[in-house]
Amino acid sequence: MKIILLHDVPKVGRKYDIKNVSDGHALNLLVPRGLAEVATPSALKKAEKLKMAEAEGKKVQEDLLLMNLKAVEGATIEIKEKANEKGHLFAGIHKEEIIARVKADQHIDLPPEFIVMDKPIKEVGEHSVEIKVKDKSAKLKLIISAL
Repeated sequence: MKIILLHDVPKVGRKYDIKNVSDGHALNLLVPRGLAEVATPSALKKAEKLKMAEAEGKKVQEDLLLMNLKAVEGATIEIKEKANEKGHLFAGIHKEEIIARVKADQHIDLPPEFIVMDKPIKEVGEHSVEIKVKDKSAKLKLIISAL
């Protein structure tokens, strides 16, 4: 059965992709949960328009972030978290916490896909976080201290 994905579905595809899946998978799981819809000609046209609008919005967001990249470059963000006496944090610092602090301190909306982090930060101290947009990047200084 041919379907249009309405959300990212692991091991199936990304949002607005047109996929062929088994009838049972589509009718019992994807369509009832609102993750996909049957690919009719009108639904295909609507999905194509939505995909184009989303791509255009993402491009505008990237361009805006490229202009704001200079403001982020070299900025210092301080985060205070609970840590033990050895300097290990009880909860790691994830992209979402960094995004919230950048928005509060620098007034810049930063989508999580542009932050380059292999794993959460779990130690007190000074860290460097890279923000990469297209082929340009900026480094953000992150100072984590214990409460």
